[in-house]
Amino acid sequence: MPLPLRSPGGGRLSPRAADAVVAGVVLLVVAVWTLVSARYASEPAVRTVLGWVLILIGCGALYFRRLHPVAVSVVTLLACVVYYPLSAQDGPLMIAFALALYTTAAEGRFAAAVALAAVTLLAVGLGEIRQRPGHRQIDDTSLVMLAGWLISLVAVGRAQRTRIAYLHEVEQRALAAEREQEARARQSATEERLRIAREVHDVVGHSISLINVQSGAALHRLGKGPAPEAGLATATEALEAVKATSKDALRELRATLGVLRGADEPTPTAPSASGLALLGDLAARARSAGLDVRTDVTGTPVPLPPPVDLAAYRIVQESLTNVTRHAGARTVRITLDWGTDAVRLRIADDGEGAPEGRPLGSGIRGMAERARAFGGELTARNGDDGGFLVSARLPLTRPGTTEPGTSEPGTADPGTADPGTADPGTAAPGTAHSPFKPTTPAPTASDSDASERDPR
Repeated sequence: MPLPLRSPGGGRLSPRAADAVVAGVVLLVVAVWTLVSARYASEPAVRTVLGWVLILIGCGALYFRRLHPVAVSVVTLLACVVYYPLSAQDGPLMIAFALALYTTAAEGRFAAAVALAAVTLLAVGLGEIRQRPGHRQIDDTSLVMLAGWLISLVAVGRAQRTRIAYLHEVEQRALAAEREQEARARQSATEERLRIAREVHDVVGHSISLINVQSGAALHRLGKGPAPEAGLATATEALEAVKATSKDALRELRATLGVLRGADEPTPTAPSASGLALLGDLAARARSAGLDVRTDVTGTPVPLPPPVDLAAYRIVQESLTNVTRHAGARTVRITLDWGTDAVRLRIADDGEGAPEGRPLGSGIRGMAERARAFGGELTARNGDDGGFLVSARLPLTRPGTTEPGTSEPGTADPGTADPGTADPGTAAPGTAHSPFKPTTPAPTASDSDASERDPR
C-alpha cells in the first residue's frame, strides 16, 4: 500500500483523496517527461493526441486502483501496449502499470498480480523476438532486468499485504486484551463489593441485634420500677454492654471498609484480631443479651490460615445474630471439633426453630458461600429435638497446600468464589490467643437466619 499521506493541516488524508493525489503525481511526472521528449522526437498530430489520451486513461485509472485493483492493472497494461508502439516520444507510462501491479499484490490479489506480470514479460519477449535483426528495442539484458523488476513489484506488494495483516492482528489482539482486562477488573470489583457487603452484613447485623436486645432487656427491667440503686446498676450495665458492642462494631467496620480508602492512604489489613481467638468476646456479648452460651471442644487445636479463621468466626457470629433476633432461645451450645483434615463447627439452640418451607435468607447463604470458598460445606436446619442447628466443615488445608496453617496471611478472601485473593478483613497472625478453652463456657448464641426465622 502507498505510504499514508497527510493534509496540510496535519491530519491524514482519506483513502480516496490519497488515491487522487497519487494519480495526479504520476500524471504530472509522465506529462513532464513526455513534453521534454517531444522536443527531440516529432510525430503526426493524430498520434500525439492519441498518446495523450492513453496517458490520461492510464494515469486516471490509478484513482480506482484500490477499489478495482485487477481491472486498473489490466487497463494500464493495455494503455502501455497501445502507447509504446504508437508514440515516438516513449513517455514513462509504465510507471502507472508498475503502481497498479504493486497495488494488486498489496490488496491480496497475488495470483492475478503474478499472472499480469507473466503476461507482460511474455508479451514483451515475444514482441522483441519477432523483430528483424538490428531493429530490437530491448536486448536480452533489458529483458532480464524487466523480469526482475516485475518480480520485485509483486514481491514487495505481497510483503506489504503480509505486514498490514500482521499489524491488524496485533491491533485486534491488543483490543481483545484490553477488553479482557476490563472484564476482569469489573469481575474483581463485583467480587470485592460482594465481599464487603457480606462483611458489613455480618458485623452490623450481629452488633445491632445485640444492642437492640441489651437495651430492650434493660428497659424491661427498669419498667418494673426497681429501687433507684438497682435501676442505676441495670442502666449502667446495659450502657456498658452497648458501648462495648458498638465499639467492636465500629472497629470491624473501619477495617472492612478500609479497602475503599484512597490509593495513597494506608489501609488496615484486618479488624485487629478477628477469628476463633475472639470467640470468648463474641460469647460475652451474647451473654450480655441474656443467652446462656456453652462451648465444647474436641481434638487438638491447630493454627488456621487467617482467612479460614475469619470465616469460622463469621459463621459463629452470624449464627448468634440469628438466634438473638429470631430464635427466642435461652441456651446455645457451640461445639468445635478439631479433626485431622478439617475443623467442624456446630451451633445449636433450644429456640423455636425456623418455619417450614421458608427459603434460605442472605445470612445463611453468606455462611454457606464462606464455607464453600475454602472447600468446605455448611448445612442449616431445624434440630431433631427442637431449636435450630448449623453445621459447618472447614478444611485445615487450602487447595494447593500440604500442611495446615501454611497459608500466608491475606492470601485468600473468604467472601469470594476464589480463595486465592487477598482479604483485607483477615486477622493478622500472632494476635490471637489459643482458640477455645473448653473449661471456660462463653455465652454465644446459635444460628438461625434472619429471613428463615423472620419473613421480614
